[in-house]
Amino acid sequence: MFLTLALLRKGIPGKQWIGKYRRPRPITWQMKRNTLKHLEREAENEYWLSRPFMSLEQERGHAAERRQQTFQSIQQARFIGRFPRQKTLEEHLGHLNTTKTWSS
Repeated sequence: MFLTLALLRKGIPGKQWIGKYRRPRPITWQMKRNTLKHLEREAENEYWLSRPFMSLEQERGHAAERRQQTFQSIQQARFIGRFPRQKTLEEHLGHLNTTKTWSS
């Protein structure tokens, strides 16, 4: 159908780069190079992900202590955040010192 349209018509109807009957983009050597680099990087990632750093026995419970410390720090921060900061009597009554000067 595209070949028929291209042969019988003068050009591509509407905008040539978008839509159902768009003009095909030419594939350049840069596009091929970028695709190959992407595929090589993906293959290398698959290679390294297929070989685990730790065995299953080592992996079991290896982060329990770190997780416990993180949980305790979050719990402590939440506990401290519930109570307002302690204020002294001077801070409570500081607004009354408006007329005090250096000489008095």
